[in-house]
Amino acid sequence: MNWTEILRRCYDLERVLYTGHARREMREEQFGPVSDQEVWEAIRNGEVIEEYPEDTPYPSVLISGATGSGRPIHIVCAYSSGEDMTFIITAYQPDPTRWIDYRRRKR
Repeated sequence: MNWTEILRRCYDLERVLYTGHARREMREEQFGPVSDQEVWEAIRNGEVIEEYPEDTPYPSVLISGATGSGRPIHIVCAYSSGEDMTFIITAYQPDPTRWIDYRRRKR
């Protein structure tokens, strides 16, 4: 599955749903609120850094990307092929004390 293509296509077709959890995390982000536009920019410019194929009810991924202004954003999203819909599970600015280059977890 090419996650990048699927996510971009779902955005183009307006087949993206933000969960309540994602909305809360975005609104209450410790480094400042994350907007829908920032999520889109990070997905458009980002890369899959972790895959969770066993997640239920749909497989999901963690994407690391940056906004147009360079703000790092992580997005966990899932895709339902049956509904042809992307679900944004959460979106946040990663804590630099927990990530190396925002792509690898520190041990």
